[in-house]
Amino acid sequence: MKKAKIYKPAKTAMQSGLRNRKNWVLEYDTLNNGVDPLMGWETSKDTFSEIKLEFYTKEQALSYAKKNNINYYLIEPEKNKFVKKSYSNNFLKNK
Repeated sequence: MKKAKIYKPAKTAMQSGLRNRKNWVLEYDTLNNGVDPLMGWETSKDTFSEIKLEFYTKEQALSYAKKNNINYYLIEPEKNKFVKKSYSNNFLKNK
């Protein structure tokens, strides 16, 4: 059976908010990559690589994978570090 990855997608460079980061995605790994000799595009005969399933929670994605006997690996999202800054700190001398 093919391997799938379960992850929470990162926001794109065009986004400043967290709108599209709430869903978890189950996506199969792509195998048999190649180049189409006619057009020069990257191609694959593997149709599983086109499947992308979205879930509201990580638990739903994991239970779906277990229920359907899908080998998977989980990629946890990294926590963002919030640094509290103050405008007045620009004018204070650090000793």
